[in-house]
Amino acid sequence: MTIEPLEAFRLDNKVVLVTGASSGLGERFARVVDALGARVAITARRTERLDALAAELGGDAHVITADLAIDGAAERVIADTVGHFGCIDVLVNNAGFSDPLPALDESNEHFDASLTVNLVAPYRLAREAARAMTAGAGGVIVNIASLWGLVGVGQIPEAGYAASKGALVNLTRELAAQWARRGVRVNALCPGWFPSEMTEGRMFGDPASERWIGSRTPMGRPGRDHELDGALAYLASDASSYATGTVLVVDGGWTAV
Repeated sequence: MTIEPLEAFRLDNKVVLVTGASSGLGERFARVVDALGARVAITARRTERLDALAAELGGDAHVITADLAIDGAAERVIADTVGHFGCIDVLVNNAGFSDPLPALDESNEHFDASLTVNLVAPYRLAREAARAMTAGAGGVIVNIASLWGLVGVGQIPEAGYAASKGALVNLTRELAAQWARRGVRVNALCPGWFPSEMTEGRMFGDPASERWIGSRTPMGRPGRDHELDGALAYLASDASSYATGTVLVVDGGWTAV
């Protein structure tokens, strides 16, 4: 018997939608699934960045400009993806909002904004994607959560962000349980500290913040660009065909201590 384990990680001809793809982790995720052979749809607010990324990906990368904070945008993005490709096989729910404020200073509007982008939009995207997936051959949803979904941080005060990511982790489990027998797997990826447009200037590029990350992380450093590639490939592909409701943490040991 010939065993070819790496073949399970391929996404050849699978339709993969990546949200928040104009920068940071989302841009990297789009490149990863493209390299694995997927047909890629990318969405974010900044059309020019999406167009530039699509030109680099080549092929039939499909651009959808959308602000997921707007009511109806999530539904439109899924409909656009299915309308363009005919189906959706994988949803990478990556788009997020982060703006640290002490809880005593965080307004209702600010808290609600975190929940809208980080929880409500991913739920709506997942629901609409699952409707399309269950009407076809099934599919996979990967929710990008955070170490904030598992522990408090405190020194970087973000009550709204922590609440939204914690809820996203358990939403992942609930949707996985509801949809498992309908052929839709739902898992969560929880990154630790990684450089991105969102963290630049706050956590990266500031020597004191970088020292703080290094001193608190058992591996003594933040994550590097490529160190989420394998985790995403595993969760998005048939390599994880018997995994659903899983929370995969890639954080250098942060949540272990």
